[in-house]
Amino acid sequence: MGRPAKPVQVAYRPASDRYATMPYRRCGRSGLDLPAISLGLWHNFGEDSPRANARAICRTAFDAGITHFDLANNYGPPPGSAEEAFGDILATDFRGYRDELIISSKAGYDMWPGPYGEWGSRKYLIASCDASLKRMGLDYVDIFYSHRFDPETPLEETMGALDQIVKSGKALYAGISSYNSKRTQEAAAILKDLGTPCLIHQPSYNMFNRWVERDGLLETLDDLGIGSIAFVPLAQGLLTSKYLNAVPDGSRATQGKSLDQGAIDADLHAKLQALNEIASARGQSLAQMALAWVLRGGRVTTALIGASRPEQVTDCVGATENLEFTPEELAQIDKIAQDRPDMNLWAQSSEHV
Repeated sequence: MGRPAKPVQVAYRPASDRYATMPYRRCGRSGLDLPAISLGLWHNFGEDSPRANARAICRTAFDAGITHFDLANNYGPPPGSAEEAFGDILATDFRGYRDELIISSKAGYDMWPGPYGEWGSRKYLIASCDASLKRMGLDYVDIFYSHRFDPETPLEETMGALDQIVKSGKALYAGISSYNSKRTQEAAAILKDLGTPCLIHQPSYNMFNRWVERDGLLETLDDLGIGSIAFVPLAQGLLTSKYLNAVPDGSRATQGKSLDQGAIDADLHAKLQALNEIASARGQSLAQMALAWVLRGGRVTTALIGASRPEQVTDCVGATENLEFTPEELAQIDKIAQDRPDMNLWAQSSEHV
């Protein structure tokens, strides 16, 4: 008997109608439009996840009009492996489509041993950008971020590094993540003086994590003409159907990563079920309503989703079909879902500085 035939690899061709329904929004006072829904590669793109699944997620996203793919140097595990996985997708499925994509990366968290492997020094940021480009096989990223505020490094140095990265052609735009309103104003002023305006801010924001409202960050971004991309808009999957009744096996809460299983108690289940009833009355899934809530009123440029399956991407994109809320719906949501400080895992950077 001969060897079984290898499965035929069918070349990927993006959907011809991929730009037909996705809304694109202007990012601050720049010339760049971003899709209302963007895809983040924080989880499910490391060596602990099947590469074929990562490829399918990216294909589904691009077919749906998602042009923005967000990474960071330390995404994995291990750190760097998400960029390597995406680099493989860029070299195969997305080959020939680079000019249709907005690719971002960041540096700020622990990446390698020693004193130069995290935070906001010029050495770390520039070395990180170079390494990220190598892992993805790129000449440049569209956006490069300072991933968190560094209280021990002069802000002039951190912003100076972003300016150097842009002016050296390694990135087209500069961004910051998890900076509070005061630090955002300071960073934006430095970048403006250097001639490299801050394009975008990436804060955490969802129904249970509203620090941007308490801080006044959205108003600051409006005043400065800076766009925004809200990460964890689904509260790491809490604001989906997944956790309505229990914590399912294999979910992020069971993996000992970034979602604390102990926080998912009977009271939270009740709140999720009540929110799901509002979503159902709107003709949406809970995830779709949570994304629409973040995008309401046009204050946030784009919502950054994660996905463990392609079907989740499709569901999330459906949120754009109804981004309007009645005053009564918003009041109901506010009554159920109050701000929970324990949901902001990034408070050390965004609030406690």
